[in-house]
Amino acid sequence: MKIRYICKNKLAMSVDENKQNQISGAEAVIRSLVAEGVDLIYGYPGGAIMPIYDALWHYMDKINHVLTRHEQGATHAAEGYARVSGKPVVVFATSGPGATNLITGIADAVMDSTPMVCITGQVPKHLLGTDAFQETDVIGVTMPIVKWNYQVTNAAEIPSVIAKAFYLANSGKPGPVLIDITKNAQFEMMDWNAYEKCNSVRGYEDKPRLNIDKITEAAALINQAKKPLILAGQGVGISKAREILETVSTKTGIPVATTMQGLGTISPAHPNFVGIPGMHGNYSVNIKMNECDVMIAVGMRFDDRVTGDVKKFGKQAKVIHIEIDPVEIDKVVKTEVGVLADAKEALEALLPLLNDNKHTEWINTFKELDKQEQEKVIQPAIHPNAGGIKMGEIMHLINEKTKGNAIIVPDVGQHQMYAMRYYDYNNTNSWVSSGGLGTMGFALPAAIGAQMAAPDRTVVAIIGDGCFQMTIQELGTIWQNKLPIKTVIFNNNYLGMVRQWQQLFFDKRYSSVALTNPDFVAISKGFGIEATKVDLRANLSKALDIMFAHDGPYVLEVTCEKEENLFPMVPSGAACSDVILEPTKKI
Repeated sequence: MKIRYICKNKLAMSVDENKQNQISGAEAVIRSLVAEGVDLIYGYPGGAIMPIYDALWHYMDKINHVLTRHEQGATHAAEGYARVSGKPVVVFATSGPGATNLITGIADAVMDSTPMVCITGQVPKHLLGTDAFQETDVIGVTMPIVKWNYQVTNAAEIPSVIAKAFYLANSGKPGPVLIDITKNAQFEMMDWNAYEKCNSVRGYEDKPRLNIDKITEAAALINQAKKPLILAGQGVGISKAREILETVSTKTGIPVATTMQGLGTISPAHPNFVGIPGMHGNYSVNIKMNECDVMIAVGMRFDDRVTGDVKKFGKQAKVIHIEIDPVEIDKVVKTEVGVLADAKEALEALLPLLNDNKHTEWINTFKELDKQEQEKVIQPAIHPNAGGIKMGEIMHLINEKTKGNAIIVPDVGQHQMYAMRYYDYNNTNSWVSSGGLGTMGFALPAAIGAQMAAPDRTVVAIIGDGCFQMTIQELGTIWQNKLPIKTVIFNNNYLGMVRQWQQLFFDKRYSSVALTNPDFVAISKGFGIEATKVDLRANLSKALDIMFAHDGPYVLEVTCEKEENLFPMVPSGAACSDVILEPTKKI
């Protein structure tokens, strides 16, 4: 008796019945993914990965494959899912252009510590290095932007390589990994044995061993501080340390500021939450970062958008840096105490060593500066009395109507900064944005992943008119999968952030930033998605109500004031304490 395994390309492979434990490398891929608990894949098929897709056909009851309209869309969708769920998601792509179309999403994921497992097809082993059709050295191309990558040329390697990939993607500091599988390895037969998950890799330390001496040193500095300040980053969210961070702040009275990627790591209603540092952060936080005497950085990497001119950043402060990645400690800012540890473990060890305290006078100095920002910037932004519709008032209304409980997925630009500033992130995993790489076109596909990770939550994609056109085709993915994503287009017919810089720093020489846009409403309806456009402030609130009440995906285009500028702002190359609330001759 013979058992036949039929592949999509009509090739047939026969095995003796006494070798029924033999399967193809392609099926080994799918079985390994099922064993890892994978139930969702984003991808786009092609010739070099066709055997894997054929094997997937037999497992459609276990794995949902989402066909995005572009491979880059698949990576951003995977990022959105991972950021909300905390679980790595698989991306499939074929060789050559399919693989290279993943590059932007992979780079985005590594910058923002997002777990992702990319699996690409490759030409057969005997054609490697011959410039065969759709051959690209994806291993060489992705090496600088992945946590780990590996090329499989032998089917027998597949289970162990996939196990290692999942372990590395989601352990320690999360990140993307890539497995490139030659076509011959997909067709080859191999013995299938019990799948073994990976829980260690020689030479790799997933979680550093906590050094109690360093925790003791940090506690001593904090207990004697007069003007301490905590800067909380995305690492707090990744380690699920929000509760312990809030407990530390409540016990010690230390004010907490969060980076943009750290939004949601402390309740915005917490009495010690003081705002966001950096280029478009809060006026008070930027001033006070250069006045604090002890700075406790938790799970953040001192990005240049936070520090401004690093030569002038926090020179008066003794810096405690709690970070899981040893590369980050002392990389940008010199630390007094570097604590190499998981954020949650470090804070839990620190808590009992900290004195009960209040820093009321210190926190009140933030509040005094906040009054200036409220008067000069915030109130005019959310309650304008003249001019076109402002981005700040749109976000303010969205915040009111969702009560700060939606998942906000902004793209990159002015609208991203308004989404950062004018929404209350009451819950963790509610801010999904491209931080380190700043990828335009991120939001629409990332919202797909966010919605699939949290089907019962409202997901709002906040997108500029320039960003929307970079991945507009993913409207097709949204419609095909019937995802109730609410998309708000902030349309000012400009690349707004670049235009602002050209206005302030290049004497209004608006070079290549004006956009002649298509009919976004007609395009959305062409994809089967309900859509409308708002031009008048008087109609904005009702339009948002209609959007949120709609049962299904919806696109709302809002015509915004064309030359609106975003403040506060730290001018490029300036110190954070040079933050300005309005244009001045100085810049």
